[in-house]
Amino acid sequence: MGSPIYSVVVPAYNEQEVIKETYTRLTKVMTGMGEPYELIFVNDGSKDQTAHIIAELCENDPCIRLINFTRNFGHMPAISAGMEHARGQAIFIIDADLQDPPEIFPEMVAKWKEGYHVVYGKRIKRKGETIFKRVTAKVFYRFLRIMTSVDLPPDTGEFRLIDRKVCDAVNKLPEKNRYIRGLVSWVGFKQVPVEYHREKRFVGETKYPLRKMISFAMDAITSFSYKPLKFATLIGIVISILSFLYILYVLYQVFFTDRTITGWASTIAAILFTQGIVLMILGLMGEYIGRIYTELQNRPNYIVQEIITKDDNLE
Repeated sequence: MGSPIYSVVVPAYNEQEVIKETYTRLTKVMTGMGEPYELIFVNDGSKDQTAHIIAELCENDPCIRLINFTRNFGHMPAISAGMEHARGQAIFIIDADLQDPPEIFPEMVAKWKEGYHVVYGKRIKRKGETIFKRVTAKVFYRFLRIMTSVDLPPDTGEFRLIDRKVCDAVNKLPEKNRYIRGLVSWVGFKQVPVEYHREKRFVGETKYPLRKMISFAMDAITSFSYKPLKFATLIGIVISILSFLYILYVLYQVFFTDRTITGWASTIAAILFTQGIVLMILGLMGEYIGRIYTELQNRPNYIVQEIITKDDNLE
């Protein structure tokens, strides 16, 4: 098989119930485009039958490659692995859960052929999600845009098409904690959205509960901005000024009035509040120091156990 024009990177973790349907829809879309392609499934240490099902698909389809990790390394390392192994001139990134429809790939390709280097999917409707999930997601993306120093379009994820030049540029970046959509925005190039309705999960539950979303936000913010540290400094200055003014007020009460100083409860509350702020700032600094520690360790983002293709199955 010659070099593909398109590569489709599909990170998968415990997706045995949907992975065949994902393959079927991807294959239908890609064959309909009439140009050579490859499907790169990255099994991120799944504990179910995901890897086995994809390996069976590889036996009959030379367009598929399966990259098996030695354990679960995470969503971003899985995408990174797919991008580093992709051979196409245009690389699609899509999750295996079918919330993002592969049927809009042709629209993305049309934009790519017009000269755009990144075509990202922008969600205009999110089906099958609770009000809480929609509200927190909306707040999440807008908060990220305010706190980070790169232009991150709201209501977008990793679902996108990137040009070979963009893929190569991102692959060369040395970060260990990789926030892919942020890196793609940071490298620049011509970017344009394609709007779509996000579907509910085909089966199963989301892999991004609130806890992971908060962790995800911290990774994104600490990867691309020092604004939180600047904000922490500003809070410290404001609290110091208020504390100094309060001390002046206390001294005035002692030396120039006969009133008994009251308000110990409010004083204790103020102390606890300021101590909470101090601990929060220390925790924030710890996040940045932790990232420095991770970078200095220089460990790989992932370890590949094996790569399976049809040729391997025929040997």
